[in-house]
Amino acid sequence: MEFKIELSNLRNIFRLFSSNLLSFCSVAKGVNAAQSNQSHEVMSSRFGSKAKAGVGGSLRSIEQQPAQNFARGTGQGELELQARWFAGEFGRIFLGTAGEHIEIVQFGIWNRVAGPDFVEAAIRVDGGPPLRGAIELDPDVRDWERHGHSMNPEYEGVVLHVFLHCGEERFFSRTLGHLLVPQAQLLSPGHQGGAFGPEIPVAAPGRCSRMLESLPLPRIAEVLQAAARFRFDRKAANLARTSEAHGEAEALYQALASGLGYPGNQLAFRLLAQRLPLRRLVEEPEAAEALLFGVAGLLPGPDLAVLSGETLRYAKALWERWWPHRASLHALQIPSGTWCMAGQRPANHPLRRLGALAVLLKHWRALRRLVLAQDWRRLRVVLGRIQHPFWSSHYTFTAKRSVKPLALLGEERLDELLINVFLPFVQGWDALLKMRAPERNRRSRIAATRLLARRQDAWPLLGSAVHQQGMLQLYEDFCSRDASNCEHCPFPEQVAQWQGASPRGDPDLRTAAPKA
Repeated sequence: MEFKIELSNLRNIFRLFSSNLLSFCSVAKGVNAAQSNQSHEVMSSRFGSKAKAGVGGSLRSIEQQPAQNFARGTGQGELELQARWFAGEFGRIFLGTAGEHIEIVQFGIWNRVAGPDFVEAAIRVDGGPPLRGAIELDPDVRDWERHGHSMNPEYEGVVLHVFLHCGEERFFSRTLGHLLVPQAQLLSPGHQGGAFGPEIPVAAPGRCSRMLESLPLPRIAEVLQAAARFRFDRKAANLARTSEAHGEAEALYQALASGLGYPGNQLAFRLLAQRLPLRRLVEEPEAAEALLFGVAGLLPGPDLAVLSGETLRYAKALWERWWPHRASLHALQIPSGTWCMAGQRPANHPLRRLGALAVLLKHWRALRRLVLAQDWRRLRVVLGRIQHPFWSSHYTFTAKRSVKPLALLGEERLDELLINVFLPFVQGWDALLKMRAPERNRRSRIAATRLLARRQDAWPLLGSAVHQQGMLQLYEDFCSRDASNCEHCPFPEQVAQWQGASPRGDPDLRTAAPKA
């Protein structure tokens, strides 16, 4: 029987799954949070911050023998420790330091930026419901305090602290909110091995990858295109609603600012654009840049004695223009904790992105005209050539001047702005169909690994912007909301219905395909 998928039907499927999964995950999140807090509070009341304990009080894996491979000072690095954990070498069943039974439901995603080592993981404590969150892995239990995790809000969502070594003195892992994090001590099966290379995958293939392995490549392309169209239409609808509420120009300005904040500062930039509307900045062009830095709360100083030369002159100019507005706009300043400074590429530092936004505002009319005319080639040229007298040669206020000029907007950022802002703003779906995929970032690599790791012929799909967008949508709708290690994810079953195969790829359990 001929296999056929109507794109409109697929979009309805994605819309239905997205809605149902969101409702399910909202309920599950509440249950998991309650269960997690209850578990933390019970353990917190049982123990103090520190207590004396012998070796017998430490956690022991139910399956393994004590580890000797990572003795201190042997050169076995934390990277290999993480790699062996991610490969499942230490098992997934543990007895916790508080006597609890801990099961690793899913190992999660290997985090290559600031924050816990593995995110989107899930554990089960004493047979309870899955607790979704992050897992932190340290060579020594005391590294939790040494590395400042207890004072870092990024570690509030950690559901398990895994460590290798512990001393005679018992250490407990607490979050900034004073919740106790369950602990697990690693034990190795004795594999010596060498350091793993840099190409270790950041995620494991999903259960759906087996289904997609046998699906014809053109059918996969149809599925991804349908998911991408759903994603595109949702972005366009959000922009339309903002236009209705605040006007077309404000909607474009807010979306552009949010796009400049990617990956870690989208909220901060969006808040900044909402608190400093476009009309205010257009009315005061000479003060616009100072207002952006002032309301962002990112002006240097007020003691400028550490600065010198052109940096000092630039900082003084910003302060002089900001000072008359300081009292009236002080209440609108973005809280400092909203900004993410860690884990950013130097060229993507929020200070440089603010400088880029200030330059774009100076050319706002020309920018808007090119967007409305859908002259994407010329728009890329113009945006790629914008320059700032200071930020085209500096990473931060305290960094030395760069020997080579620094682009304010690189090729990857231009692609992302086109895909996420400009094309949805003018309903430019046809232009997206013709675009090549931007350089794959961490999210797109994870999505490709989860869905298409078993397809050696998937390179044509990875090179298409629309197919990349489709993979991201599937990942966000299914993978990122699943806490069962794919066991209860509905997407593989949906693929099986399309191809008439068993959900688990067993040829002896084939089901009849739905009639076309």
